[in-house]
Amino acid sequence: MEAREYLNYIVQEIHTTIVATVDDEGLPVTAAIDMMDADENGLYFLTARGKSFYDRLMNRSFLALTALKGEDTMTSVAVSVRGKVRELGYDRIPELFNKNPYMYTIYPTEEFMKALTVFQIYEGGGEWFDLSKKPIERASFTFGGAGAEQTGKKQEGYYITDACIGCGSCAAVCPQSCIITDSVPHVIEQEHCLHCGNCLEACPVGAVERR
Repeated sequence: MEAREYLNYIVQEIHTTIVATVDDEGLPVTAAIDMMDADENGLYFLTARGKSFYDRLMNRSFLALTALKGEDTMTSVAVSVRGKVRELGYDRIPELFNKNPYMYTIYPTEEFMKALTVFQIYEGGGEWFDLSKKPIERASFTFGGAGAEQTGKKQEGYYITDACIGCGSCAAVCPQSCIITDSVPHVIEQEHCLHCGNCLEACPVGAVERR
């Protein structure tokens, strides 16, 4: 999927996310925040200017979120996003209320709505993790022109180097059977890897590295 599809999934299929920001003491604070809209430019949400959440957004201009859907662990899809945020103001409030009409119950008049402001997550990256599939499905994405160096999200995972001797010890302990042993060095299918580290511990020659 493309980045916009992942962002739309958050809005349309999950909607309520757990967002993490950082307070003035450098400590993490979480909040449940509804994602109201998404497009190729990012995610959009609301908050009231009188909330501490608003202050943290303005002071740090950065957040991370996780959205989770599923009846239990083995049917779950998780999408995580981290990125830069900016305040857009009031102009998009009517549009976002029309797309999310339950908001009229909370803020029923235009006067009440004026307490709100729109924020956009405009540059960032994320990860898709689908436990409902066998093997599991993992994917990374960026949006708003962001690269790994901008989002703070470096390439992660386990990789088999040229030191591999082809013994198959890594494949024998892989819970997702996602190590291809047809060639040497063996290859880990990153889109199915759990990042459990079994392969690293099992390799007798230290050919597996964690990045």
